[in-house]
Amino acid sequence: MQAALTLLEALCLRGLKQLVLCPGSRSGPLATAAGVLASQAKLQLVMAIDERSAAFLALGMATAHGRAVAVVTTSGTAVANLLPAAVEADRSCQPLLLLTADRPVRLKNCGANQTVNQESFLLSACRWFGGGAADGVHTQSNDALNALAVQAWQRAQGVGTGPPGPVHLNLAFEEPLHTTLEQQQQLVSVVFPPTACPEPSPETGPAPRLDPESPGIVIAGPWRGLSPAVEAFQQALHRWLNLSGWPLLADPLAALAPDCPNRIEHWELQLDRLNLPDDAQVLRLGPMPASRRLEAWLHRHRGPQLLITEGDSRSLDPLQRSSQWSGGMAAWIAQQPALDPLSKPSVGTDDLSAWIEAQLPLCGAVNEPALAYWLPQLLPERLPVMLAASSPVRDWLTWGGPACSRHRCFSFRGASGIDGTLSLAMGLAANLGPLALVTGDLALLHDSNGWLHASSAAAPQPLLVLLIDNGGGGIFQQLPIATPGFESLFAMPQQVDPLALAAAHGVPGRQVACLEDLQEALDWGLSQQRPVLLRLCSDRGRDAALRQQLRAAAQNAHTEP
Repeated sequence: MQAALTLLEALCLRGLKQLVLCPGSRSGPLATAAGVLASQAKLQLVMAIDERSAAFLALGMATAHGRAVAVVTTSGTAVANLLPAAVEADRSCQPLLLLTADRPVRLKNCGANQTVNQESFLLSACRWFGGGAADGVHTQSNDALNALAVQAWQRAQGVGTGPPGPVHLNLAFEEPLHTTLEQQQQLVSVVFPPTACPEPSPETGPAPRLDPESPGIVIAGPWRGLSPAVEAFQQALHRWLNLSGWPLLADPLAALAPDCPNRIEHWELQLDRLNLPDDAQVLRLGPMPASRRLEAWLHRHRGPQLLITEGDSRSLDPLQRSSQWSGGMAAWIAQQPALDPLSKPSVGTDDLSAWIEAQLPLCGAVNEPALAYWLPQLLPERLPVMLAASSPVRDWLTWGGPACSRHRCFSFRGASGIDGTLSLAMGLAANLGPLALVTGDLALLHDSNGWLHASSAAAPQPLLVLLIDNGGGGIFQQLPIATPGFESLFAMPQQVDPLALAAAHGVPGRQVACLEDLQEALDWGLSQQRPVLLRLCSDRGRDAALRQQLRAAAQNAHTEP
């Protein structure tokens, strides 16, 4: 156990503050060491019995602060359950430390209980794999354990090594695994000398130039940087928009400042009416927003396209139409030539909000476009919102309008799966405080073990779960799928009562009968100061038809407010 304590203390010295612990015997030394550090207020310890959910919880916590959170598991299939969260952390460039206990080499490949090739389970998704000594970490010196911790932390945080992401430390522990209280009292805290962290040095080359005096447009996709870097990104974008006067098409996930100028609201409904020359410059920030119409527009556009990422050098352009620079927006604008400091007037427009409000009044039966329009207005200003990575994120992009800028919106669209939705939201709420989650019924049910965190010390703050229950996979209703087996093959409606399931975990809930009751239900949910569930039932067939009708009508809508 001394080696486990030394390793964890070295990670704490680097910056580790939170650890999610899953049960197990082989991981006993790590669990006991984590308990010792928690008792000394050096580490916040969170318990979780489901490794898959635990990893997503840790990813949400890490995303909130931009600092890696550790997950500790035992050996065997426990390690395999970490893969979905590792894939998402990889694609969304968020730091995550996965510490898995293993058997020493003498028990490998000989049929020993719970012994598998777990060292290879996560390789494809991780920034780095670190294996302790094959005979057991107890054979390693303090300096070797410190070096392992330094390497793991820097790789997870993306310090001088590329974008942040998941790191896997697979650690062999020899028996005896469990110590007496007397032995624990004899453990020694090791004082390591400070280790200088290398400065980030992405090999990006000189920043490409765009001409702010010529026509152009900015497209801000989902933010994939670390939370501490958001403000510098916002300031850099604000400066470029003021200097160029270019219009802005922003994804709700772009992490923009509320006062960001030049926004074209409801832009997805009016792409064909953009008043731009064919050769206008396009500045793209981050990955593509969830809009096939925008993809088609960019594919047709003949002007130069520059794609800037926040440190991720992997290609993020499925259209293959842009040049890509991975130095980040703040570094890019710092390398632009001296610019005229005089700001140009804002070219932002909000021509459709009044028309949309008339089409989607706050009354009558619940429908998804109306929820996307009204929720940003009815939720308290600056309340963070997490959008499930299917219909909700697309609806907020299309129908949300200017009120979306009042909220920092999150959605884990690195791999664009529904996996881990509730656990991710619990993790965000643990570190951000009050948060609203907007999700569909299948996404919530898929991660129902996330409710286990409702009473955890990791999530003491209110989490308002807004469940849009449309009886199955509503996103498939919007696709051109023609088959007599649609309900069973694609929609897959379930018979579980989500309110009863939440109640079984001690989570209170309410049914919202109509849109007129929405504000009162929101007020009740937020007043509970704990995780709560609001169920809003809609008809996915009618909602799909409504979206089509509104899109067609928007082409001919008056532009007068």
